[in-house]
Amino acid sequence: MTEIAPVDEIHEKMRQRAAAAGVRRIHVFTFRDREDPEAGGSEEHAYWMCRHLAAADLEVVLHAAAIPGLPERVTRDGFEVVRRGGRLGVFGTSVVDEVSGRLGRADAVIEIFHGAPFFTPLWSRKPQVAFVHHVHLDTWHLLLPGFLGRVGDALERYGTPLVYRSRAMVAPSESARREILRHYRTRPDRTYVAPNGVADRFEPGGTRAERPLVVAVARFMPQKRLDDLVRVLVEVKRRVADLDAVIVGDGPEHANVQALVRELGADDWLQLPGRLDDVDVVAWYQRAWAVVSASLREGFGLTLTEAGACGTPGVATRIPGHVDAVDDGVSGLLADDFDELADAIVTVLGDPELRDKLAQGALDHAQQFSWEAATAAVLDALCDEVDRARTRPRLRFRALDR
Repeated sequence: MTEIAPVDEIHEKMRQRAAAAGVRRIHVFTFRDREDPEAGGSEEHAYWMCRHLAAADLEVVLHAAAIPGLPERVTRDGFEVVRRGGRLGVFGTSVVDEVSGRLGRADAVIEIFHGAPFFTPLWSRKPQVAFVHHVHLDTWHLLLPGFLGRVGDALERYGTPLVYRSRAMVAPSESARREILRHYRTRPDRTYVAPNGVADRFEPGGTRAERPLVVAVARFMPQKRLDDLVRVLVEVKRRVADLDAVIVGDGPEHANVQALVRELGADDWLQLPGRLDDVDVVAWYQRAWAVVSASLREGFGLTLTEAGACGTPGVATRIPGHVDAVDDGVSGLLADDFDELADAIVTVLGDPELRDKLAQGALDHAQQFSWEAATAAVLDALCDEVDRARTRPRLRFRALDR
């Protein structure tokens, strides 16, 4: 298991690394802010990264989309948040606000994107890295209807490799890195890994449910395949008569999944409580016998390591990201298809000795992930880019160097 240095030690090393590279001010561009009602794992990642950059005495501005009813600017945990532009407009306001100097000066830039990039190399000459949670290819038809889905796929398939091939990218797992190398054709020496962390609030405690309880936590998006998960759970219920299940979260697919639950007659044992606060999510993790995911695409599998930190094993599809978040056979079980997923859930629920072994393995596995270490890895990649920029001649564009 990887040893994590004390928090203060990590922050001090970050200060020294940034000072050596001459990095003081960092601008971060992302799609949504953590306070957005549709926020998920990416927004959790951006929040913790900015928080720990600020804790290392760096000046950080996070730019994200506007949230109706909330102020445009807010200071949170030592960093500034600027929220302008809507779902698509945020891509335009990012360019305008950076190039115009509205965000102040920056020494370096971090871009965070899911499939649709900000294309920061085209409008900023600052040293930069792009944090890519996962490749979206073959899922655009699930995310956007018809023509828009084809545009999204073409943009990622051809535009992203063209713009980012010689740029630095950071992935949240080794398996996600391999996908980026394959699909975006980036340089191996400039494609880094910074594994997602686990917040301190996720810890063992509470009381396990008396009856078999399976929990999933996810944004209700098509690529999460929650409709398929419901069908898997119905099959598990057929074999484990006293099963209870909960799928926590909200999103565009919530109504469809809810209708499917009613159609399959599962609404007396399968709950869909919607989006819950952090305290309630931790409580569900602690009560569960297993936490599951049937997702098609993930860069990591944050809910699986969060549950693991609560001492709860994960059962998930064998996809990039999940293979890093779950140590198969040690902290949980991975499955190649939905039949195997149902079998694996039944196995964990029906074998107390195996469940206890996986629970301890999940706890041990989760302890190697921290947001401090994740942030330090991103900063190290960024400072590498700053150092590299110093050693090569480059054209100067005043407007783009603001």
